[in-house]
Amino acid sequence: MILQIEDDNRVRTLTLNRPESLNAFNEALYAATAEALDAAAADPDVAVVLLTGAGRAFSAGNDLKEMQARITDPDLGGESNFTAMIDALSRFPKPLICAVNGVGVGIGATILGYADLAFMSSTARLKCPFTSLGVAPEAASSYLLPQLIGRQNAAWLLMSSEWVNAEEALRMGLVWKVCEPSELLADARRHAEILASRPLPSLMAVKSTIVDPARPEIAAASARENAHFAELMGAQANAAALADFTDRKRAD
Repeated sequence: MILQIEDDNRVRTLTLNRPESLNAFNEALYAATAEALDAAAADPDVAVVLLTGAGRAFSAGNDLKEMQARITDPDLGGESNFTAMIDALSRFPKPLICAVNGVGVGIGATILGYADLAFMSSTARLKCPFTSLGVAPEAASSYLLPQLIGRQNAAWLLMSSEWVNAEEALRMGLVWKVCEPSELLADARRHAEILASRPLPSLMAVKSTIVDPARPEIAAASARENAHFAELMGAQANAAALADFTDRKRAD
């Protein structure tokens, strides 16, 4: 099962479960996560969703092997399930908590723009590798990250393709709390259960008042990013980066 789903005390925990691929998102995992978010939104017994990863990674981002296959094989084209997951995140009406248990790359980092609270292991690291892959930002991160952490922090994160450690992520405001690895899930769950103990209509009203004004901006940012992404994907810099990735995988 590529996505584990567990309910406890009105908290639904979604665990990305492709540990052999560092929980990289392939089309199946994008679809499963979108479906699980929509199901949690509709379930009156779920008040909070907690998202984390199995094994030593939160998520290594987009599955680059599958990305390359989509570029080279016309039959694999068309809209990615990535869009369905971003739409599900954008409309999710209940508190969403992320527990970053290990490396978060690409969507494994930009997904934090949709989190109401983000917890991070002290040993975890985050990276937005878009410029190193010759592509554009994704997931409305070009709008959400400046809102969350300020323009200069967002510019560094989105432009540099450099790692950010937990201490730096906390300083930026990218995460709310840093925990020891052994305490991460327990601490995130404790806070999730506090929220889940509150009346659900009130929780949803608070989220709505915070997020609703940004929804048109999120949609507009996604459209701009997608246009740039389509233009850059498969272009020289991106093709070279993916070929280098493939060569390194073969060498390993």
